[in-house]
Amino acid sequence: MDVVGMLEAASLLVPEGVATEDDVTVSEVWEYLAHDEWEVALDLLEGLGGAWSAPPGFWDDLERAADMMGFERSREWCRWRGAEARLGVIRADLVLRPAGETFRRTPIPGAGVLRPMWDIGNRRDDGARELDIARLWVEFAGDLAPGARAPVRLLPLTAERWRHLAPGARITLYETAVAGGTAEILEVRPPSA
Repeated sequence: MDVVGMLEAASLLVPEGVATEDDVTVSEVWEYLAHDEWEVALDLLEGLGGAWSAPPGFWDDLERAADMMGFERSREWCRWRGAEARLGVIRADLVLRPAGETFRRTPIPGAGVLRPMWDIGNRRDDGARELDIARLWVEFAGDLAPGARAPVRLLPLTAERWRHLAPGARITLYETAVAGGTAEILEVRPPSA
């Protein structure tokens, strides 16, 4: 299937009446597709994907289209959203400790590369803290500098271990034995698949 076919297939999955906060609808996507504006159509479809619980297939089509067009960050974002459709969504407000208080001196890469450990309240049988792993995506930015704050998305290695979290819960990020930051859970949604 070619790029246009994948974008068309994804757009056919968007329910009638779905619109973004800016009132973008799937009819606008079709207008851009008719004029071979594939990049704009892809961007609009990514936005529409956030306006409803898009299934994994929607994100898979967008991921393949972004890959064929050579848009690496868009491809990774669509891959991430497909994983969220399968595993669930966890969003949090993360505050990193300043550079002098932890080993990290450089920004955290924002596109889901980092897989830190988290204290999310799970305990071993002996009562000791048990850390869980989740990939981290910084929303609206390419990275997150030490001491900075940003909304993030978390993709757990073992999603079932994170199911107890709810908005308002506080969790702690670890890259070493010293805490690297704290986060407050903003949103938890079950899988859409």
